[in-house]
Amino acid sequence: MEESPIRFADIDINEILKTLPHRNPFLLIDRVKNIRADYSGIGVKNVSFNEPCFQGHFPERPVYPGVLMIEGMAQTAGVIGIKSVEGTEKPRAVYFLTIDKCKFRKPVLPGQTIEYHMRSIGRRKTMWWFHGDAKVDGMVVAEADVGAMLTD
Repeated sequence: MEESPIRFADIDINEILKTLPHRNPFLLIDRVKNIRADYSGIGVKNVSFNEPCFQGHFPERPVYPGVLMIEGMAQTAGVIGIKSVEGTEKPRAVYFLTIDKCKFRKPVLPGQTIEYHMRSIGRRKTMWWFHGDAKVDGMVVAEADVGAMLTD
């Protein structure tokens, strides 16, 4: 099957800040690449030892929390949805609706880069559903189906 054409090759952090309402320390993606016409794309998160979550999760053996990976998936899906629909350039609220079929396969450690491979699996008006695979070095570390609603 032929891949859908790329609509946006690279969305950097400045463009993400213009697109999503999230701010540090809860902005959990650094860029989004290869947003395709079929509403798929890849979010990138560089996991640094300086992340606030590592102060308590866990100081002796830091592991990036799975719940933050799921939020990173949702933020990636939000950028894909907002950038893909004409007239949605201004920041909008993005609210979680559902998290389904969530699985964590391997821990993510400081110094690793997570890629959130997201693809649309459904849409109804302002509601979107995506399947996501979080990958480190090409290996799936987490996966989930997430649903969100875009609103003004």
